[in-house]
Amino acid sequence: MHRNIILNSVLLFSLLLLLPVSRTYSCFAVIVGREASSDGSLLFGHLEQNRGLRNLSYRYVPRIRHEEGSIITLARGGTLTQVNETYAYLWTSNPGVEFGDGYFNEWGVAVASDGCATREDSYAELVGRGDITDGGIGMMLRRIVAQRSRTAREGVDVATGLLDHFGYAASGRTYIIADANEAWLLSVARGKSWIAQRVPDNAVVLLPNVHIIGPEADIDDTENVIASEGLVEYAVDRGWYDPDSGEPFSFRDAFNAPAHEGSFKDIYGVDPRQWFSQSLIKGELAEIPTENQLPFAIYPEKSLGIEDVANIFRSHGHMEGQDPDLSLSYRLGMPENGDSPHQDENRNSGQICSDPSQELVIYQLRNWLPTAIGSVAWRTTAAPCASVLVPWYAGITDVPRPYYKHWPLDKAKDPSFYLDPPPGTFDYDPENAFDVFNGLERMADLDYSSNIELIREKWDSFEEQQFAMQQAVEKAALKLMEQDPELAAEFLTDYSGMRAMKALDIAKEMLNHLKTINWAH
Repeated sequence: MHRNIILNSVLLFSLLLLLPVSRTYSCFAVIVGREASSDGSLLFGHLEQNRGLRNLSYRYVPRIRHEEGSIITLARGGTLTQVNETYAYLWTSNPGVEFGDGYFNEWGVAVASDGCATREDSYAELVGRGDITDGGIGMMLRRIVAQRSRTAREGVDVATGLLDHFGYAASGRTYIIADANEAWLLSVARGKSWIAQRVPDNAVVLLPNVHIIGPEADIDDTENVIASEGLVEYAVDRGWYDPDSGEPFSFRDAFNAPAHEGSFKDIYGVDPRQWFSQSLIKGELAEIPTENQLPFAIYPEKSLGIEDVANIFRSHGHMEGQDPDLSLSYRLGMPENGDSPHQDENRNSGQICSDPSQELVIYQLRNWLPTAIGSVAWRTTAAPCASVLVPWYAGITDVPRPYYKHWPLDKAKDPSFYLDPPPGTFDYDPENAFDVFNGLERMADLDYSSNIELIREKWDSFEEQQFAMQQAVEKAALKLMEQDPELAAEFLTDYSGMRAMKALDIAKEMLNHLKTINWAH
């Protein structure tokens, strides 16, 4: 009897992991300026969400010296000359997904993005009229920024230089580029139209899958706003902006794709996740419908910490008739988004954490400490509601092997290999960290209200312990750095790796426990 239960649980669990899902995607980002955070750090959180069978790797890429004349080949065939030396970085790779990777380099520059569809013409049309050159750029933009940038502002310059030369290949996207001093949003439309806006130091910006840079972005304010040459004139020529209207130019209004008929945004005039996340921070639901779009940034009365940002990402929406609660909304259960190609538009409760969630990273970026210690990526493997934040310092030099696919680095970085990974890439591996955490998330969903209490009890204690240890760990690392920077790097590498492996062991224990109690019933 016991043997049959075990065999059945293995079979059913394997089937759970192989359930087909649609290939739509969605992401979400939260940026907290230094003066709006509880400890003076700049906080940048990004939730990666993609449907389909996935397996994310998290691995370290060292500094690399390149032979003179080395060439980078882009995903669509374009080429550019490589620099003499590229910086080290931590890399979230998402094989099979062109726009699903994220980067955190040795200088504490973090780069991620959210897809934002636009009304711009097709790829073929822009190639035909010369607004896309040599196939354009897309997938490699983030990587090149991470390889070449010491600051967020430098990253914006690297990115926009590439956009001006090649043009953007996809419909649209907003890139977030941050360091310990500032963060920028870079909104891009297919072709060579883009605008970048700096996040105010005392504000919070919440980014769903729509462009949010609006009329607040004054193109004449060159310290805080940068735009592609001729951007406004282009929008006028396309009939997307009327300068005689008396309204200031808004990239959001000019370039966003129209709302789908009957969607939340169509009915209420706002994106549901931007609306709900702003409501979470305010502690009350913002009034809708609204005649005006939501603001680019909000200015909270209460400062936010890492836990507050994590709770935004763990939110599953709101209960009817109740004000939003940062500490409780994960308990509502994992929403099912269905197979709608317009899943983001069709959301009606503002849920942020949902079935396609695969990774949360919250970058804690502090400018009063050496970058190797002061810049930390707090990362969950798989959906944040059922997973745990683990600290990865910018100064580490390795990641435990269960956290990434063991492909040769040159092959893993090759766009053709990356976009068409080999057979077996997505086969379940009980020793692979993503498979374990993803399995725990799926098992929790079988009886969410009961299982999530057990899971969060473990993970909340784990996170509290880490936050309590953080000051002592960093104090020790600072002392070591004064004596021997390489020894300090080894210490931080060991610490991050130890916590990651401890989290993986606990996840395996909980997964086996939930298999037993769920399948027994």
